[in-house]
Amino acid sequence: MRVAFFLLLGKAAGALKEMAVAYRYGISDVVDAYQFTMTMANWLPVTIVGALSVVLIPVLVRTRYAERVVRARFLGELQGMIIAVGTVLAVLTYLAWPWMLELAGQGLSVDARRMSSELTLAFAPAALLTLLTGISAARLRAHERHINTLLDSVPAVVILVWVMLAATAADVGPLLWGTLVGYLIQSVWLLALAKKADGMWARPRLSLSAPQWPDLVKAAGVMLIGQVAMSFVGPIDQYTAANLGANANATLGYASRLLSLLLGVGAASVGRAALPVLADIQSRGDRVRARSTALKWSVLMVLAGAVVTLVGWVLAPWGVALLFERGAFTAQNTDTVAHVLRWGLLQLPFYFGVLILVQLLASQNRYAIMAMIAVANFILKAAMNQVLAPIMGPAGIMLATSMMYALSYICYVVVALRPAPAAATSS
Repeated sequence: MRVAFFLLLGKAAGALKEMAVAYRYGISDVVDAYQFTMTMANWLPVTIVGALSVVLIPVLVRTRYAERVVRARFLGELQGMIIAVGTVLAVLTYLAWPWMLELAGQGLSVDARRMSSELTLAFAPAALLTLLTGISAARLRAHERHINTLLDSVPAVVILVWVMLAATAADVGPLLWGTLVGYLIQSVWLLALAKKADGMWARPRLSLSAPQWPDLVKAAGVMLIGQVAMSFVGPIDQYTAANLGANANATLGYASRLLSLLLGVGAASVGRAALPVLADIQSRGDRVRARSTALKWSVLMVLAGAVVTLVGWVLAPWGVALLFERGAFTAQNTDTVAHVLRWGLLQLPFYFGVLILVQLLASQNRYAIMAMIAVANFILKAAMNQVLAPIMGPAGIMLATSMMYALSYICYVVVALRPAPAAATSS
């Protein structure tokens, strides 16, 4: 419930930011450039954070009971490696962006491509800041402290302020500076809170001598395979939308961000809170209780998702109009975005249900199975994008995502019904 409350506040800030962007820019080349750059530049940092969080939180939960000197060494080495990887990633993002535009941004207008290049001045350093934020958030979640969920809204708040105070909306300057400053504030703030939770600063070290590394690297390597496969979903959607014609990226972006409000408040709150709890149950050897708890919650989440889908389908035009229809965002834009949003709502029951089961398998260290499911999801998603997008436009991209999550839920239920081997949960 604490996570849900923090998410509600954070998503409210995100909604206000989207309202400001819609008011200033409507469905335009600026939003096309911002949506394309944000998705493409963030996909690898977010992928790394996603893979590390799933395997890192159980390790951090166990590390809480280790001696202080052991904890300090591991946390310091973790910080050092993340800073090194993030710095390299930031430089590569900036240098490779012209190639990225040639490869995936061919459908964007000339102005949108120019603005996308400008936006890398914010999103390249944001790669490093995203990794630092992710590690600090994992440290907090290992102590079952979820303030990081509220601080997820910091970039949105800063962008909101910058966009509304801007004298002109003719270029991407407000979005660029709002993004960069927002990520910086979030990263520094979470680092200070993680230090307080762990009781130590964790001075960065460039070494891998801590005893936690062998198991962590092995698990992260397997998990990263699945995360990389799933991470391509966002770029594939942007590539597919960019080739549908002008402003398809913006339309998909508005629908996706409104959908994320629904995904976040309910499902993500349970998902984020569940992993440290299930990991703690597993570490005490009560595997049967962990499995039964996760399965019961999964069914409840599917039912909740079905109710939200039904209500959301009816209220989609009203919700889009309430958030976006003002300034440059017209009533015709509302109809277009609401149509796309409705097809995206079909993913909610499956997405809600699978989140708990993901945490269960992660707490059982069944990363290889999770990676295989992720690869299967990606294959289905890529194939359905090619089939449905030419027929339905951006709505086809959303329907392909819904089909992907349906497959994911079926696979996770089948695996979760089979008890995990004792060796898998004891490592």
